[in-house]
Parts: sequence; structure tokens; C-alpha cells
Amino acid sequence: MAKGSLNVNLSELSDEIASQFRGLDPNEPGQWPVLPRAAAWLATAIFVVVLGWFLVLSAEADNLESERQREPALKDEYRSKLAQAINLGELRKQRQQVQEYVTQLEKQLPGKAEMDALLSDINQAGIGRGLQFELFRPGQVVVKDYYAELPIAIKVSGRYHDMGAFAADIANLSRIVTLHGLTITVPREGNNAAAASSGSLVMEATARTYRYLDQTERDAQKAAAQKDKAKSGGNK
Repeated sequence: MAKGSLNVNLSELSDEIASQFRGLDPNEPGQWPVLPRAAAWLATAIFVVVLGWFLVLSAEADNLESERQREPALKDEYRSKLAQAINLGELRKQRQQVQEYVTQLEKQLPGKAEMDALLSDINQAGIGRGLQFELFRPGQVVVKDYYAELPIAIKVSGRYHDMGAFAADIANLSRIVTLHGLTITVPREGNNAAAASSGSLVMEATARTYRYLDQTERDAQKAAAQKDKAKSGGNK
């Protein structure tokens, strides 16, 4: 008897629940019975959670994964900077030594106004060793990023040991001068042939000296670099 009563009650409850979902007006959800309204609220909540996952949480999950992938590189960077911090005193000392060395080298570069004096020093170095200049011709100035280079074609005649002493004098000048393409030959024609019999030789070389760029030249370099950059950017 109790079992039959339970079946009847469940059947009546099922019919009651089903009856609340019949004939619902979608335009008047506020008038719905309790169960349909609760079901609609639950479905809406689930929809909002799912939508939030795809729109917000999914992007944040991607960002989280990206940051996790960066973690090893950041750890390596941290170790590197930590090592630098530990050796900061030594690194500062090395930096100061490099700056002093650069300053010392810069002092060996003449300014534009000092070039004439340097050319005179090179000429006097040859004359002082008893050499005879057959050619001393400064070439076209070549402007680099931070300095200018002046090639000088030289041709001298004299004794071998005097030429060696002249090259040593050039190396010992207070300003930087280098010799390139150096050749020493025996004179064979004209008056040089007679000189050859006395042990005289001919040396040809290109002496290169270097100087600072003045402010006007540095400004021109910057303007040219900016122009080239703008041009290359425009071509892209």
C-alpha cells in the first residue's frame, strides 16, 4: 500500500513539474512559475561562465603560458646580472682603464688645424735622415664614422739604413702615422742609375695619418646617416 502511494506521489510531482513548463510565454519570463525561472537562471549562469572562459580566461591562460615559457630566459638574465653586480667594482675599474686608453689614443689624433704641422713633421723626419723626397703628395681625405683618414704618397731616395731609421721615426711620432704598400727598389734610369752605384735606393709607400672630425663634419655625418636611414625606410 505504501509503495503504491509513493508511485502516485511521484507521478503527481512529475506532472506538477511538467505543468509548470507548459505554455510558457517567452515575452513574459517574470510571470513564469518558480521552477522555469530557476532553470532559466541556472542556464544563463552557465552560459555566462562558458562565455567568460572563452573571452577572458582563455586569453589569460595563453598569457600565463607565455610567461611560463619566458621564465627560463628571465632566470638566466637574472643570474647574469647577479654576476655583474657581484663583480661591479672590477667592471668599473676595467671601464675606467678602457676610457683612459681611449683618451690616450685620442690624443694621438690631430685636429684639422694640426694636419699641416704633422705633414711638416713627416717631411722633416725624412730630411733629418738624409733622404731626398722625390714625391710627397697628400691625397683625398677619406671621412670615416668617427675620424678622417689622409693618405700621402711618398717616394724617397737614400741609403737603406737611413730608410729604416726614417720608418722608425714615423712610428715614433706623437701622432698616429702608418706606412702601407712599402717597396724598396734599386734605381735603374737616368741620374738614379748613378745613385744606385753609390748604394742609394728608392722607397715608395703610402703614409696614412688620421685626425678628428670637426663639429661641422660630425654634423654632416649625422645628417647623412639620418638621410640614408630615412631613404632605406621609405624603400621598404
